[in-house]
Amino acid sequence: MNTPKIRFKGFTDDWEQWKLKELVEDLSTGKSVNSTDELVGENDIGVLKTSCVSYDFFDANECKKVVTEEIGYVKCPVEKNCIIVSRMNTPERVGACGFVDKDYPNLYLPDRLWKLKFLDKYDVRMIHCMLISPYYKADILSLASGTSGSMYNISKEDFENIELKVPSKDEQLVISKLFNNLDSLITLHQRKCDELQKVKKYMLQKMFPKKGEKVPEIRFAGFTGDWEQREFGSLLNEKREKTSVEDEDTLLSCAINGMYLNSELFSHFRGQSNIGYLKVKKNDLILSAQNLHLGNCNVNLRFEHGIISPAYKVYELVDCNPLFVQAWVKMDKTKEFFLKASTEGASVCRKNIVWEELYKQELPVPSFEEQTKIGEYFANLDNLIALHQRKCDALKEIKKYMLQNMFPKK
Repeated sequence: MNTPKIRFKGFTDDWEQWKLKELVEDLSTGKSVNSTDELVGENDIGVLKTSCVSYDFFDANECKKVVTEEIGYVKCPVEKNCIIVSRMNTPERVGACGFVDKDYPNLYLPDRLWKLKFLDKYDVRMIHCMLISPYYKADILSLASGTSGSMYNISKEDFENIELKVPSKDEQLVISKLFNNLDSLITLHQRKCDELQKVKKYMLQKMFPKKGEKVPEIRFAGFTGDWEQREFGSLLNEKREKTSVEDEDTLLSCAINGMYLNSELFSHFRGQSNIGYLKVKKNDLILSAQNLHLGNCNVNLRFEHGIISPAYKVYELVDCNPLFVQAWVKMDKTKEFFLKASTEGASVCRKNIVWEELYKQELPVPSFEEQTKIGEYFANLDNLIALHQRKCDALKEIKKYMLQNMFPKK
C-alpha cells in the first residue's frame, strides 16, 4: 500500500519509498562521560539520560550534570529540528524517538543515543510521527537484539536501512501541522490538570488546621469559630450488612485514586464468590484494613449502591458532609493520622489498622455548614481536574488513531 487510509483533500499521489539513510544528512552519537544527578543550570554542561525519549517525546529535563574534569570530552549537542533515538535501552524502550523543537546548547548526547539531522526537503516533525506510528515502531523494535533480557541494541546499519514511504513536501507539512496542533492541545490540558493538582494540594494544606491549631489559615467569609476536636469514631457508624446470595449487587472496588466498578479495574473473571460481601450505599466511607496510610480509602460519591470485599470496613457518616470527608481522607497529614493507628503486619511492607486506636484519635472538625463549603470547593476542583484529564485522554486517543491511519502500511 503506497497511500494512507486517511489523507487531506487535494493529495492523491503515491508516497515514495526511501531508505532512512537517503533522508538523513547526518546520524551521530555522543560520548559516555562521568556525571552527577545534580540539576543542570544554564551555565552548566549536561548529558542526556536515555530516559529523555522514553515515551516518544523528548524531555530535556532528563539530563545529568557533567563533572568539571570531563566537560572537554562531550560531543554531539542537542539541536533544533533533530530526532533523538534510543539505540540501546531496555526491551520496552529501545528504539524510542523524540523530536527536538529548539536548541539546547549546553546539553549533549551520551553514546546510547543517536541524533538524526535530515535533508531540508523533509519535514522532521512529520518523519518523527512516522517513526512512532505503530507499523514503523514495530519495524524498529524488530531490529533490536541483546544477549540479556535487560538491555537491547539496534545496529546503525540496520537502522539506516529502514524503508520509509514519504509523501510530497506539501503533504508532509500539513501532516506535521496536524500532529503539532494535537500535541499542543494535549500539553495544554495536561498543564492545566497539573496546575489544578498543585492548587488542590496547596489549598488542602491551608483550608484545614495545622497540627495544634484550631482554625485553618484560609477560610470562607462568615466562619470565625474554632473547629471542634472530635474523636474519629464519633463521626462514624459502622455498617455490617452483608450479601446472602451470589451477585446480589454491583461489585465495587476501592482504590487509592477513587471508587470503581470492579470490572473497570479487573477485566477478567476473578472466580471468587461474593456471598458475605459488605453492602455499600452512596456517601458511605470505605476504609481498608491494611496499608490505610497509603491512601486506600474513599467516600463512595459515585455509585448509588453496590457491594465490596469484607477486607474493607464500611461506615455511615454522622453529621459530616461526605465531600468534606473525601477531601480530608486524601490529605497527606491524614495518611499520617492513619499510620499512627497502624501496627506491622505479616511483613514489613504491610501495616494493619488497630481500629480501637483509630477511633480514639482526634481531629478538628468545623460546623456542618463550613464542611459543606469546603467540600463543595474541593469537589469543584476535582471536577475541573477530571474534565481536563478527560480532554487530554481523548486527544491522545485521536492522536493514536491518526498515527495508525495517516501512514501507509509497509
